[in-house]
Amino acid sequence: MLEFLFGLVVLALLIVMMSVKIVRQGYRYTIERFGKFVRTAEPGFNFVTPFVYRVGHKINVMEQVVDIPGQEIITRDNAMVAVDGVVFFQVLDAAKAAYEVSDLYAAIMALSTTNLRTVMGSMDLDETLSKRDEINARLLSVVDQATEAWGVKITRVEVKDIRPPQDISNAMARQMKAEREKRAAILEAEGLRAAAILQAEGLKQGQILKAEGFKESAFREAEARERSAEAEAKATTLVSDAIAGGNAQAINYFVAQKYVEAIAEFARSSNAKTILFPVEATQLIGSLGGIGAIAKEALGGEVTTPAPRPAPTSRTGRGTNPSVPGVDRIEG
Repeated sequence: MLEFLFGLVVLALLIVMMSVKIVRQGYRYTIERFGKFVRTAEPGFNFVTPFVYRVGHKINVMEQVVDIPGQEIITRDNAMVAVDGVVFFQVLDAAKAAYEVSDLYAAIMALSTTNLRTVMGSMDLDETLSKRDEINARLLSVVDQATEAWGVKITRVEVKDIRPPQDISNAMARQMKAEREKRAAILEAEGLRAAAILQAEGLKQGQILKAEGFKESAFREAEARERSAEAEAKATTLVSDAIAGGNAQAINYFVAQKYVEAIAEFARSSNAKTILFPVEATQLIGSLGGIGAIAKEALGGEVTTPAPRPAPTSRTGRGTNPSVPGVDRIEG
């Protein structure tokens, strides 16, 4: 009797142990009753009656990655390229992933491979090398739509590497070099053109400023000459008024002043202190006498007319004139 009871206890413990199912986080278990799906076991503690219910499939619902093996694809312009990639997916419906497709991983790999051939085969070589984002987007749209019935969400499709043949790679390298040399030549020509334009603009501005400077200088010089002419005219008018007023000695003063100024200019020369004058220059003495007469008249004294100087007997006479500063000798 005791052995029978002990056997019943052991059997009950075995049934309880077989009924308890612990589902880990990130997984879903499908529960079948006599081989038919009835429900999905969530993560945590689950009680499953043995002999009637059992766990059918253990589905990983975390995001997973499948490698697309390298393959050779012929592009639209008949270029052979080697391509490989990856597919990221996540199971959203464990029941569909378990019962709608036989081998989920193999199905996703095969679907991605065939659609990769279809997408890249419809593009030129240059497009396949420069439009990876477009390839990824088209693959994602096609594969995700096809796997929707399997309860799978394709989150991302990436082309890892595109390897054209070696001869095409060499041709592309030469093309790139020629394109860069072309751009460099264009940029250099544009730089020279801009420099020439700027230089021409600078010369133009310089000529304009120079012409404006000449114009301003001529205007100032003309204005100075006009002022000088006005002053000369005014001085001449004053002398003429003095003569017209009966003062005959004013003209003698005017002429004598000009003679003295001319002699002073000769005296400032540092090259020679001997000055040659023509015979007519002796009339300067008479002018100087006129100056003295004007001075006496101004002081209220008697006016005496200076005696004329006798003409020299020879072509050259020598004497001194201490009244002219800076002149040692006067020859005439």
